[in-house]
Amino acid sequence: MARASTARTLVLYARYTDRLSYYDDWLDAFDESPLFDVSACNIVTRSARGDIAEALQSAELVVLLHSTNGDTTIYLEPLLSMLASRRCPAVAFIGNEVNLPGSPVAAKRAAMQAMGVDYVASQLLPEAGDHLWGDVAGRGVLALPHALNPTAFAPGPPLADRTMDIGVRAVRYVPHLGDCDRNALHDLFAEHAFAPDLTVDVGAGRLDRGGWAAFLRNCRGTVSSEAGSWWLEQDDRTVEAIREWTAVRDGGRRLVIANDSPLRRLGHKLPWQFKAALRRILSSGPLRHESTVTEDLPFEEVYERFFAGRKPPCFYGKCISSRHFDAAGTGTVQILLKGRYNDILEPGVHYLSLEPDYSNLDEVLAQFRDPAVGQRIADASRDLVMQGHTYGHRLAALHARLA
Repeated sequence: MARASTARTLVLYARYTDRLSYYDDWLDAFDESPLFDVSACNIVTRSARGDIAEALQSAELVVLLHSTNGDTTIYLEPLLSMLASRRCPAVAFIGNEVNLPGSPVAAKRAAMQAMGVDYVASQLLPEAGDHLWGDVAGRGVLALPHALNPTAFAPGPPLADRTMDIGVRAVRYVPHLGDCDRNALHDLFAEHAFAPDLTVDVGAGRLDRGGWAAFLRNCRGTVSSEAGSWWLEQDDRTVEAIREWTAVRDGGRRLVIANDSPLRRLGHKLPWQFKAALRRILSSGPLRHESTVTEDLPFEEVYERFFAGRKPPCFYGKCISSRHFDAAGTGTVQILLKGRYNDILEPGVHYLSLEPDYSNLDEVLAQFRDPAVGQRIADASRDLVMQGHTYGHRLAALHARLA
């Protein structure tokens, strides 16, 4: 990489959804950064191969964003040999750093190894990132979690003027993670009869970036946990065992389209409304999609069969997510399960900390209902991320490491 302050940078991304705001945030951050002279390429397009080949002739840095591998590596794999022949460093940001059916860690590791990636940028704490990627990152693993896009997630009105007490939009975690903490917390707030009453809106439907920001700006608070799982494996052996067991458990009563079926490429390119309609169709009847079958699995049965009694890994596998920064940016109070949050958020200062067994729920809700406490938490959280955890800060850290 040249020693000049601005590096000619080829940024690769995959545009197949507008419902993951951090995909857009990272791309915008590179586009707007004065530290990187960016040429961006959508690897989903037919012209991608030719565009990338041309851009590699002058590139001083190649960056693969989360979207190139987060849900699938099918768009990336045809480009790996060409990327392996580059004459400059490459940094790969990894999406979904958990073992998921149809989105295996092993496939991401294989892709990183095939292209000879120099740096892996991980959302995880260093010890967990090193466990998953340390042996496939030629020059090391960089701890670069998500951050705040202060333009997209600007502050909302004062808390007293917002109409919703608690709002959540989050896809439910599958039982393959061996962890139901977030699902259980969302269910608690969706179903519990609070006294005094709270206006609560908990849903699993994703929103685009503008819709998600507007939703948060109308909520006094949101509830969540750390992202990810305690169980992280390089080879996805537990997830694959659960998939095999699920097929046997089903007894062949239904035809199931696998998450990693070749049809996935077609499904990815459908507009969001068509995807949602197709998902509803494949949620019942003799023809199902694996994701809908997975959602019907009882967590307790999966946990007892595949996770109970196992010793957790020696590293901390969970991490802060983009949604924590989004809420901080909009000035929305966060009620979070106690955790590390990459050692960025401090309990009682930047969020209201809920014990895993909910034993302090009444105390937390009393604090949440106190306007002074809520405003103090919201202000401190936003101040923290504005001072050191915007996407601009992340790219400055990346540039400093590369230089």
